[in-house]
Amino acid sequence: MTSAGRFAPSPSGELHVGNLRTAILAWLFARSTGRNFLLRVEDLDRARSGAEAEQLRDLHAVGVTWDAAVVRQTERTRLYAAAIDSLTAEGRTYECFCTRREIQDAPSAPHAPQGAYPGTCRRLSEAEREIRRASRPASIRLRADVSEWAVEDQLQGNYTGVVDDFVLRRNDGVTAYNLAVVVDDAAQGIDQVVRGDDLLPSTPRQAYLATLLGLPVPEYAHVPLVVNHDGARLAKRDGAVTLGDLAAVGIAAGTVRDIILRSLGLPEGSLETALAAFHPEGLPRDPWVWITPKAGTASG
Repeated sequence: MTSAGRFAPSPSGELHVGNLRTAILAWLFARSTGRNFLLRVEDLDRARSGAEAEQLRDLHAVGVTWDAAVVRQTERTRLYAAAIDSLTAEGRTYECFCTRREIQDAPSAPHAPQGAYPGTCRRLSEAEREIRRASRPASIRLRADVSEWAVEDQLQGNYTGVVDDFVLRRNDGVTAYNLAVVVDDAAQGIDQVVRGDDLLPSTPRQAYLATLLGLPVPEYAHVPLVVNHDGARLAKRDGAVTLGDLAAVGIAAGTVRDIILRSLGLPEGSLETALAAFHPEGLPRDPWVWITPKAGTASG
């Protein structure tokens, strides 16, 4: 299978400048290493009608292209079920009946982050599980046999993170992100994952799960986020941050693309022009502060 990189947005609304910058970086990483570039819509949760079309439109507007038909997670649920079934057959899963509040209130293991699962349901007897099933549907958790896992990141270096008994399938029947992303990347031949560095803490869980499933672990590059003037991750409440909102105040998509490329220290004009000068080791390592340009700013 041909190696590939990818961009995988959730269709919850229009992409903002931070999303577009990450997509451009993922495209540059893939193209600079001779990989295909794929697009996957992660629509298991939070999908808004029309959002996918808006996102594809905006990606095209800034020059991001992909090499195969768009894949949607809602079309792949059988793959996720098969992965969970294989883990269950090996004794690596268990039912969990805890609420979020119960998990937050429970004492955590030493050095575990807030919200890490404390193992409450791990050792329930069958009789205890039967009682709990009568009052609450169960989620399915991984029975992890490690407490941490290390990954190597092209930009962040060696990173070791906590691995707990994380959820594989929620109690509403929806596959959890950590499982879906591992199965999808392997099925699509994605061996390079470029995404925002806010997702770095979840990466050890995913790499560990891939190992349990006998799947290859991708190369990772977690890139700095785009932030607002207060240093918080950019969000749509921060003013004109989507192509639609920026177009409404006279700022074209080509201008936004060039501002993004400039923030990366790359030549403007097109992604192909930027690609010729792209070297990961030269990328800025700090978050980029988005300042909405004035209307009428020229592209290029």
